[in-house]
Amino acid sequence: MYKSLIRPILFGFDPEEIHHFSFSSIRFINKIPGVSTLIRSMYHVNDQRLEREVFGLKFKNPIGLAAGFDKDAKLYQELSNFGFGFIEIGTLTPKAQEGNPKKRLFRLLEDSAIINRMGFNNGGVLEAVERLKKNNGVLIGGNIGKNKVTPNEEAVKDYEICFEALYDYVDYFVVNVSSPNTPGLRELQDKEPLTKLLLTLQELNDKKSVTLSGVEGQKQKPILLKIAPDLTDDQLLDIIEIVKDSKIAGVIATNTTISREGLQSANKVETGGLSGKPLTKRSTEVIRFLSEKSNKAFPIIGVGGIHTAEDAIEKLDAGASLVQLYTGFIYEGPALVKAINKKILEKA
Repeated sequence: MYKSLIRPILFGFDPEEIHHFSFSSIRFINKIPGVSTLIRSMYHVNDQRLEREVFGLKFKNPIGLAAGFDKDAKLYQELSNFGFGFIEIGTLTPKAQEGNPKKRLFRLLEDSAIINRMGFNNGGVLEAVERLKKNNGVLIGGNIGKNKVTPNEEAVKDYEICFEALYDYVDYFVVNVSSPNTPGLRELQDKEPLTKLLLTLQELNDKKSVTLSGVEGQKQKPILLKIAPDLTDDQLLDIIEIVKDSKIAGVIATNTTISREGLQSANKVETGGLSGKPLTKRSTEVIRFLSEKSNKAFPIIGVGGIHTAEDAIEKLDAGASLVQLYTGFIYEGPALVKAINKKILEKA
C-alpha cells in the first residue's frame, strides 16, 4: 500500500516540505484514540530472539532509525510505533541553526537515493532536551555535532556542551564528524583531532557517571563514532586504533558519501551527502573491514543502503551488531522494519 499508493503522492512534492507534512500527519493520527495501538499491532514483531544486548544496553530488536530523520526529537515516540528497536535523534548542536540555504534535499528516483546538504539544521540541544524529558520507554541515541560558525580548533567545546545537556536523556551518544555538509567537519576525522575529541568526551563521561552515582568505575554512557564511507583502508585502520585508545563503545558505519559513481539521476550533480542504494555495497565493505581487522573488538551499527531485509542481513553477517534505516525507510515504507525482523527470525 505504501509503495503503490502513498509514496507516489508523497514523492510528488518537494522532499523537505513533505518531510514536515509527514511529521505533522504522523503526529496527528497518533493522537486519535486507538491508532497508536493499531500501528504497533501492524508493525511490531515481538519475539525474545530479536533482543540484543550491545554496549551494555538491551534492544528489543536490532533495527533502528538513523539520525537525521528526527533531528529535534519531535516524533521519536510515534516513530517507535513502526517497530524500531531504537531511535537516534540529531544531529544536535549547542545553538539553533538554520542549516544551509534551500533547496537542499533531492530525490534520485532512478538510483533509489537521496542527496542532502542540510547542514545540521536543528533547534539547538536544549529544545530537544525538553522533548526528551517526556520519553516513555523509547531507547534513544543522541547524535551530536558542532555549530557551523564554530572553528575546528574550538569544536571540542561544542561536543562537550551537547554531551552534558543530553547526558540524562539519551541511552548512548554518537559523535558525528563525518557529515560532508558542514565546512571542515570531516577534518576532525584525522587521527590527532579525533583522538583528542574522543578522549575529552570519555573523560567527561567518567566524571558524569561518578557524579551521578557517587561510585568510582560506574558504567559510562556508550559513545560511538560515526564515520564516512569515503575513508581509505589506512584511515579505517586508524579508526580501529582510535577506538582502542579512546575506549569508546563502538562505531556507526557509515554516514553519507560524497561519491557519485554509477549514478543515473539528473540530480547527481547536486552537492551534499548521498544516501540510499548506491551506498549499500560500500557501507557493508566498511563494516566487514572494521570487524575483521579489529577481530570484532567493538560493536558496529551498520547503516547505508538498506532497502530490503536481505540488505540488513548482509550487514549483520558482515559484522554489524545492529542496523539503522533512513533512506530505505523513505523509499520502502515502515513495512521494511517488520520484514527485516521477520527475516532475522527465519535465520534464528
